Amino acid sequence: MQTGDKAPELLGRDENGNEIRLSDFAGRKLALYFYPKDMTSGCTSEACNLRDNYKELKAAGYDVVGVSVDDEKSHQKFIAKNELPFPLIADTEKKLVEEFGVWGEKSMYGRKYFGTFRTTFIIGEDGTVERIIGPKQIKVKDHAAQILAAE
Repeated sequence: MQTGDKAPELLGRDENGNEIRLSDFAGRKLALYFYPKDMTSGCTSEACNLRDNYKELKAAGYDVVGVSVDDEKSHQKFIAKNELPFPLIADTEKKLVEEFGVWGEKSMYGRKYFGTFRTTFIIGEDGTVERIIGPKQIKVKDHAAQILAAE
């Protein structure tokens, strides 16, 4: 998925099994953020930063949806523990991470494995990708400010 591409209509299912569609956010910008794993330190910092700045994001016309390959039960715990006000898509079949190009080989301490690259896609009111904040750019403790900042 590149800047200017049209995002898919069906994004996936949230922590309660409800379908999340792009048209649910018509007329608003969507910060669709992909993160590696529930309950890990970096992902918790990022989610809590978005939670703490959620009113500002909403006021600026943004909706927020998180995506990871964790299942619905894991998302429910993550949301409850951190009081997250936004939905999390359970992309257990890796459909969305692959469609957006954020699934691939990673390396930690010399061990190679497949996982999600922390990436945020800003999708405009018309459903096209306006901006991409990539893995090397994201600051987990200040991510809301990055979303709110103009390009």
